[in-house]
Amino acid sequence: MFRPARLAAALAMALTGLAVPAAHAESPPQWQRLAPPLSTPWTNDVSPANALPDYPRPQLTRAKWQNLNGVWEFSSAKPGEAAPIGKTLGERILVPYPVESALSGIMRHETNMWYRRTFQLPRDWRGQRILLHFQAVDYDTTVLVNGKTVSRHTGGYDAWSVDVTDALTTARDQELIVGVADPNDTGGQPLGKQRKPGDGIFYTPSSGIWQTVWLEPVAPARIDRLDLTPDLGSVTVNAVVGGPARQRVEAVAYDRGRVVGRVTGDANKPLKLKVDRPHLWSPDDPFLYDLRVKLVPSGDEVGSYFGLRTVGLGKTADGKQRMLLNGKFVMQVGPLDQGFWPDGIYTAPTDAALKFDLEQEKALGFNMVRKHIKVEPDRWYYHADKLGLLVWQDMPSMKDDIEPPAAARVTFESEMKRMIDQHRSFPSIVSWVPFNEGWGDYEVGRIADLVKSWDPTRLVNAESGVNCCRSEPDSGRGDIYDDHSYTGPGTPMQTGTRAAVDGEYGGLGLKVAGHEFDPAGSFAYEMEPDSATLTRRYGELQQRLLLVAQRCGVSAGVYTQTTDVEKEVNGFFTYDRQVKKMDFAAVRTANLAVIKGATGAPVAGPSVPAGTPGIDGIAAYPFDENAGTVAADVVGDHDATLVGGASWTAGKNGSALAVNGSGQFADTGAALLNTEGSYSAAAWVRFNAVGDGFQTVVSQDGPSNSAFFLQYSGADHRLAMSFVGTRALASTAPEPNRWYHVVGVRDAASGTLKLYVDGQLAATKSVCLGEASTGHTVIGRGKYGGNPVDFLNGAVDQVHVYDRALSDADVSALYSSGK
Repeated sequence: MFRPARLAAALAMALTGLAVPAAHAESPPQWQRLAPPLSTPWTNDVSPANALPDYPRPQLTRAKWQNLNGVWEFSSAKPGEAAPIGKTLGERILVPYPVESALSGIMRHETNMWYRRTFQLPRDWRGQRILLHFQAVDYDTTVLVNGKTVSRHTGGYDAWSVDVTDALTTARDQELIVGVADPNDTGGQPLGKQRKPGDGIFYTPSSGIWQTVWLEPVAPARIDRLDLTPDLGSVTVNAVVGGPARQRVEAVAYDRGRVVGRVTGDANKPLKLKVDRPHLWSPDDPFLYDLRVKLVPSGDEVGSYFGLRTVGLGKTADGKQRMLLNGKFVMQVGPLDQGFWPDGIYTAPTDAALKFDLEQEKALGFNMVRKHIKVEPDRWYYHADKLGLLVWQDMPSMKDDIEPPAAARVTFESEMKRMIDQHRSFPSIVSWVPFNEGWGDYEVGRIADLVKSWDPTRLVNAESGVNCCRSEPDSGRGDIYDDHSYTGPGTPMQTGTRAAVDGEYGGLGLKVAGHEFDPAGSFAYEMEPDSATLTRRYGELQQRLLLVAQRCGVSAGVYTQTTDVEKEVNGFFTYDRQVKKMDFAAVRTANLAVIKGATGAPVAGPSVPAGTPGIDGIAAYPFDENAGTVAADVVGDHDATLVGGASWTAGKNGSALAVNGSGQFADTGAALLNTEGSYSAAAWVRFNAVGDGFQTVVSQDGPSNSAFFLQYSGADHRLAMSFVGTRALASTAPEPNRWYHVVGVRDAASGTLKLYVDGQLAATKSVCLGEASTGHTVIGRGKYGGNPVDFLNGAVDQVHVYDRALSDADVSALYSSGK
């Protein structure tokens, strides 16, 4: 037990809450706030006296508790090292800020570390059980109280508790030691976007204690969890009770102090509490009831709250399956919210800061937010409940470039189940998202079914961005088909029994001098020169989203993103939350227009003209010149010019266009196609080599990207007919030095992309809207991000372009004619 020898030592203990040995009383280590890469408006508000002092568990409250946040002793550790029982550690850290953060006072990564402090219990807690709570520690945690190991926990995102009563002594000061190991991206655990070092779309890691640590006195029989499941006129209350003896539950609901319902029954069983004159929860009216739950005979009593609402699927007047809230379609429009901070990384500097992002999202006219592969403190969801924001909750992913082994899969599923159990009572959460873009995904259909079995009351988005990146092929499971397209928004056609959403699009960027995390590395999916242009482009994307909702049956859109994050500069705010990068009034108007307009009558698509009949098309390039720099259009009057040194070679028949994959192509000099209607493009192609790079055979330039790509997709090692973010892919890889006949068909009437290879239908993809373009039709390259890309390395022969969708018979005839 600590006995101060000098006044300085006593003062140090009062300020830090730590036992300081008398021998070091003259100059004990002190916590110091270090300089973050950028400072937020709340950085300087953080001090040892107010390190997140707010009650951390708003859905299960008790009057008595003790916050253990503040200055702790700290040191790095070695694997297998003995716990520093009774030893003063050499550094000071401010809990609960991650060790890598400036606010922690350490600001470096540690794979293994020790935390130590002492605490004292109030006298009126005597005779009760003492619970020690950790809201989140990343990743593998061992807890010792007075030298006794009381807990071992793995998992970086869930809260857990341990009864430490039997480890307490009669001494005034109780010693608490926490050992943490965090392998970060060298381990196989769920870690979201944490990488060491952070780069690109991945960010600085957060290790160690990063949410509140606290103590609570409870009765031997107590409520450990409340599971609250709302309906339109009632809420089902399941009090999960631990401790001895059978207990009865008394639950009473209040509307601003007035009793509106009650129910009694056995603990650990669902009890239906009916509410008088139910007042539903929605983004427009986020009404919450108060709840008191008491155990008899234990006497344990807790406070909570709930909102009455339902989530589901159903058809609207246009026959499209949509996401429903309280039985009605509500277009869900919101931002991608990463939850990173330049001063606290994973941990918002204050509760006001934590709430700030949500308040701004609401002020911008959003009614939804996607919490992107991170789990926030419970108070974040409480604020979302109060403000009225629908939440899509992602499961933090495993590493994106590995096939998870069996042990990692078990860990992932265990942590996801705990994440869902901890958050199942927040009314704001309307959807669970197990996987994102193939990052650590496996058995997607089984996992979607598993999540649905854990919580059948919410929608399951089996894989956000199933059209993108490393995703497994669409399993068809879950409640949602989720398209990612940058800049987008994507145009998935709602079909079948699942709702369709644009789970990510946008990413429009603007650099703000003095407010960049890494000025040299700043990037975005489409960079704008100034705020006015950024605001205008955002409005254009939202107009497009409204059209997608009206014509394609899309139920939601998620714009990237709330704030800049490290090197990404595509936020509404700079990373430090100091600068608004758009005209927020204009953004709000655009967002509300989408929400309101999408709920009206469906908008019919444009009539699709029959197009030019015949097998020749509106332009044809047989490339039989075998000399010169012009290829004749033998059907129309748009001869193609050879660019960049493109030349001639032996063709499928006669000669062909030869290009070397580096700046060479043929330009028809005109926009041959109305790419918002139906059209087709056909060619014979031979690749000199195939690999991880893209190679485009025929495309038409749009303002930033090609409106379509008839191509070889290096990401998939397949032939494809593509829009940005969407590909109709052949099932097998092409071989080099072999001629293939490829035809891409855009059928605007059916909302499909089709790819034919050697006369046979190879793939069909649902894509509702075409991409507008007025740029030239080109042969041998594409356009992306405003730049020419994906140059073909090989030969092209017998190119045909059509202002209609070719039929199976048309393609077969064209293939036969060119054999």
